[in-house]
Amino acid sequence: MTNILTQLLEEKGVLLADGATGTNLFNMGLMSGDAPEMWNTDEPAKIRKLYSGAVDAGSDIFLTNSFGANASRLRLHGAEKRAHELSRVSAEIARDIADQSGRKVIVAGSVGPTGEIMQPVGELTHALAVEMFHETADGLKAGGADLAWVETISAPEEYRAAAEGFALAGIDFVGTMSFDTAGRTMMGMTSADMVKMVNEIANTPLAFGANCGTGSSDLLRTVLGFASQDSNVPIVAKGNAGIPKYVEGHIHYDGTPELMADYAVMARACGAKIIGGCCGTMPEHLRAMREALETRTMAEAPILEEIATKLGAFSSATDGTGDNEPGPRRTRRSRKKDI
Repeated sequence: MTNILTQLLEEKGVLLADGATGTNLFNMGLMSGDAPEMWNTDEPAKIRKLYSGAVDAGSDIFLTNSFGANASRLRLHGAEKRAHELSRVSAEIARDIADQSGRKVIVAGSVGPTGEIMQPVGELTHALAVEMFHETADGLKAGGADLAWVETISAPEEYRAAAEGFALAGIDFVGTMSFDTAGRTMMGMTSADMVKMVNEIANTPLAFGANCGTGSSDLLRTVLGFASQDSNVPIVAKGNAGIPKYVEGHIHYDGTPELMADYAVMARACGAKIIGGCCGTMPEHLRAMREALETRTMAEAPILEEIATKLGAFSSATDGTGDNEPGPRRTRRSRKKDI
């Protein structure tokens, strides 16, 4: 059967994903160091508000509050035996919100990294990583998630382990990595490396891409890197709302709704088919992104100078591949635009 994500992409061409989980929950009172996943059972009304914020703002896809719902991360809170339960409940609440929306809305089960480093660099074995991803994915599936969504991954070994765990659970998945170290992931992956992995992996994701990182400019440069490679798998762009700044004891992201609207239109022009926000992205950002995607056009992919002008300077000189302007767009200097 064709997954709902593929169906909706065929119908709409480009889908709007959701925004931040942590930023929104901190604004509701979550304290630093607490496990957000505990709120699935302890504060369900606030989790419903989180989900409804994305759906009401126009998101076609929203992620469950289960990023850290694996045995390794929950062990830090003495809750390692609750990984399946907390994943399931996160999806059950999400399923109810989606079903009440009156339109097709995809529930994506968020799956974050284990928080451990895999062998041979670290101690986490492939088998144990697969087991943890399988447990989380099974809980999400039991709760009614349409698919799993692994995100903020830095190591290819962990990405492959997640894909294997999802296959065991019998659930389709989307997978993104975070390119936050001079255009590479923390473990050295480039955009080209990721495309090669996605093309070769046994359990091919429904879509792949980048999330989080250092800013929307850097993320779009990575998306251009994806688009310059040979892959038919849809690309995801889920960038932060600007750059984090420490203000009066709290972290704030400086990206305005107007900036995120520009980012959304440029992300689509760069080749992304699923566009959302990550850290700092609130419902007001999503509403601006929704409106921009529906009312504005951009005929061709932007060159790097245009991205930097609109969204801010890049954090590094290159994207980690040795070519800071991937593909044939490098020499173009003018085109029609409406952003």
